[in-house]
Amino acid sequence: MGSTTNSFPQPGIGIDFGTSNSVTAIFDGKRIILVPLEADQPIMPSATYIDRKFQITTGQSAIEAYIVSNTGRKVELSAEYIGEGRTTTGQIGDAGLPEEASTQKVYGQSIVDAGEKGRLFRGVKRLLGDSSVERLMVFERPFRLVALVTPLLLRIQNSLQTCMQAHFSQVSEANHACLGHPVNFEGRNDSHNEVGLQRLSEASGYAGFQQQRFFPEPIAAAISYLFDYPDITSQIMLAVDFGGGTLDLCVLRHQGEEFEVVATHGVGLGGDHIDQQLFRKLLFPLLGKGERWRRKGEDREIETLFPFEEYEELILNWAVSYRLNQNQYTTPVMQRIEQNDEASIKFSRLYELIKRNYSYLVFQAIKELKATLSGQQEARLDIPEIDVDILLTRDEFESIIADQLTTFKHAIDDTLVKAGIGADQIELVIRTGGSSLIPAVKEILEGLFPGKVIEHDPFTSVAAGLAIAEYRGLGKTLARQPRAS
Repeated sequence: MGSTTNSFPQPGIGIDFGTSNSVTAIFDGKRIILVPLEADQPIMPSATYIDRKFQITTGQSAIEAYIVSNTGRKVELSAEYIGEGRTTTGQIGDAGLPEEASTQKVYGQSIVDAGEKGRLFRGVKRLLGDSSVERLMVFERPFRLVALVTPLLLRIQNSLQTCMQAHFSQVSEANHACLGHPVNFEGRNDSHNEVGLQRLSEASGYAGFQQQRFFPEPIAAAISYLFDYPDITSQIMLAVDFGGGTLDLCVLRHQGEEFEVVATHGVGLGGDHIDQQLFRKLLFPLLGKGERWRRKGEDREIETLFPFEEYEELILNWAVSYRLNQNQYTTPVMQRIEQNDEASIKFSRLYELIKRNYSYLVFQAIKELKATLSGQQEARLDIPEIDVDILLTRDEFESIIADQLTTFKHAIDDTLVKAGIGADQIELVIRTGGSSLIPAVKEILEGLFPGKVIEHDPFTSVAAGLAIAEYRGLGKTLARQPRAS
């Protein structure tokens, strides 16, 4: 499978459109060139921001625009106007039509944020394989998922053109690329991989990439390693790509840069899932989870657990957390604050989180905590906006994400079973992706494959491997099909 013959008349282009970040690389047969996507940096956040005039910003600028326009802003939701409803007297008039008694406006569910200046979309890749998610609302307009991905790929295309003109004097436009994909897209039915690839292909076509190849991301990471170290003596390799949205693995048999894929495996586990788990365990108890509340019934006072579970999913999905600012959510919180007991401060935090739209800010603080714990034994989660200051040790962190670590280990075991080999037969393990930097992940791999684990370019290896794959004519093309949802 791993041919070293250049079947492509131009440098190969690899695009790693990731859940959290995107990277693009060029390969000319001898060298890898990382395309600057953010100033002089190759790593661009996979973020799209759309303002009320439907002007689109991408990358780090998108995140900054969202923060400036939303953080600390009081969210005020109003009822959505649907139309007018008419009641009748029950009598038939002269024209043979019911007589009107009154006319009144009809409003929908109160989820319209009139003061919202723009919407930020990040992690859309996780939705590409889910056929049940066809469109996301941007103010009053429904946007197809493809329309949210295309601007990012257009930015990549423009950066590619500039980079290729700077490095190659006789190269046509960058209308071709090899795009990475997870072993398994997230989705709710058997067609999730087909749906995900078709949507990615459509967005790429709109961005100007008319010649497309698609290649599994963990195999791309392995290819880039084999290119960097063509003289390694091992023959069976495990590649572990643990990123923001998915965990992807593959086993290769190789000799030099020639290789054969033995098995691939992928699960829906990534850094985003770990961040949500940290939010649940560290912050939910400080926001009122598990607390009781009292309210008046018809003939007596009722005391129950506060219905925190009704808030959880919206809190954990910061892009739609603004929906919490409706009376059905805020009124119980305010009532609970009025009890003026020790737990009231917790609900004050929850109220500030909702009214000031702090969810994104909190998740950024969690990501920074996680990154700090990768290099230190303890770190602080300091969020003064909601009066939170937590000292967390690495041991405590690992205890919180124990379930995710177990899933990680099971994924490795399942990959070896699919490959029909034991752990002792693996001669080399490469780990890549941002989540592979977590010390507990390193320890699991080292425990299973002692002395065989090597870190390989955590954020750029996949893009490099995809560029090599296109240069060598690897990857599959898709048959033209009707437009994906």
